[in-house]
Amino acid sequence: MPSEPESYIRFVLALIFVLALIGFGAAMARRFGFGYGPALRGAGQRRLAIVEIIPIDTRRRLVLLRRDGVEHLVLLGTQADLLVETAIPAPVAEIKP
Repeated sequence: MPSEPESYIRFVLALIFVLALIGFGAAMARRFGFGYGPALRGAGQRRLAIVEIIPIDTRRRLVLLRRDGVEHLVLLGTQADLLVETAIPAPVAEIKP
């Protein structure tokens, strides 16, 4: 029968090993794009980007999003989100190929 300190050490080592496996699995899932849509596009070919975020107060903020060269202004709040303006042409100088 193993002594108590040895049991605790074995338990702590097993816990660290399991947490490391979970962390490794999460890192690999994030790396290969699981949960974020298909991972077929490279990092330079993203279609969606957050251009700017401006806090209005502690509960609301304005977010300017860009998708496929078109920008959208959204007001985000704690209980509701509001599309303020859509189909804003993005500046040509800022669009990356």
